[in-house]
Amino acid sequence: MSRFGEQVPGYLLGKQQLIATVAFTVLCSLVFLCLAAPFSDNLWFSFTSLKPFGMTVLYWLVAVLLLSLSKVLMYSRRMRRFRFAAYFFWVAAEILVVALLYAAFNIYGAKSGIVAMPEGGFSKSFLNALLYSFVCIGVPHAVCGMYFALQDKDNTIRVMNYGNVVSDVPVQPHEEKRITLFDNNGVLKFSINSESLYFIESDDNYIQVWYRDSNSEIKKYMLRCRLKTVEESFADSDLVRCHRKYIVNLRNVNILKSGKDGYQIDLGLDSIAPIPISKTYEQAVLARFNSR
Repeated sequence: MSRFGEQVPGYLLGKQQLIATVAFTVLCSLVFLCLAAPFSDNLWFSFTSLKPFGMTVLYWLVAVLLLSLSKVLMYSRRMRRFRFAAYFFWVAAEILVVALLYAAFNIYGAKSGIVAMPEGGFSKSFLNALLYSFVCIGVPHAVCGMYFALQDKDNTIRVMNYGNVVSDVPVQPHEEKRITLFDNNGVLKFSINSESLYFIESDDNYIQVWYRDSNSEIKKYMLRCRLKTVEESFADSDLVRCHRKYIVNLRNVNILKSGKDGYQIDLGLDSIAPIPISKTYEQAVLARFNSR
C-alpha cells in the first residue's frame, strides 16, 4: 500500500498540534507578506493607508477564521480513518480557498478604488495568490509535520528505553520487565510491574493508567502521553490495543465475552466496566487470544 493509503498518525491531528500549525502558519504568512509586499506589484497589503489597511485586516481575520474552522472540522474527523491522501487534499483545499479569497478581495478592492486594479484581472490575481498561499500555508504545514514526527519518534524512543531506568532494586535476568512510561517531555512518570497493570485509557492528549498498587487497591494515574506511543513501544508485550481509547493487559483479562454490540473484555473487577473491542481491532485481539 502506498503512503497515501496509510492512516494519518495521531500526532498530526491532535488538538494542540492543529492549534500550533495554525499559529505557525499565521506567523509565517505574516512574516512572508511583510517581506514580500514592498517588492511585489501583485500584493496589495498595506499597513499605512487607512482603507487598504482595513481591507488587509479584514482579509487576515477571514483567512485565519477559515483555517481555524478547517482544523476544527479536521479534528472532529480524526478518528474516522483519516488517510494521507485525504489529509493532503484537505490542505490543498485550504490553499485553494485562501487563494480564491485573496483574489476576490483584490478584485473587490480594485473596483472600490481601494487598491489598484491587478494586471490580468481575476485569473492573474488568483494564480499569484495560489503561489503565495502555497508558500504561506503549504510550507508551514510541512515544517510542522516534520517537527511533530520527530517529536513523536523521540517520545517513542524514550518510552522504549525503559531498561535504562535507574532503580534501587537489582534487576535479575529472570525478572519480569516493568512497564515504564515517560511523558511528552521525556520525564519518567510511571513504572510498574506488568502484571499489576490492567488497562490504559486515552483521554485526548493524556492517558489514564489503571493499575493495582502494593495494597491491592485499584487506582489510576494520568500523564501526558499518546496512546499510540504506548501501543508502538510495547508491541511485543502483553499490552494490546482493542479500541481507539483502550489498551488492555492480556495477563489480567478474566473473560472475553461476545454480545450484540461485539466483543468485550472483562477484567473481573467490580469497579471497572467491561472494555469494548472495536471492529477495527477485533481480529488482531482475537488472534492474540488464540495464540496464548
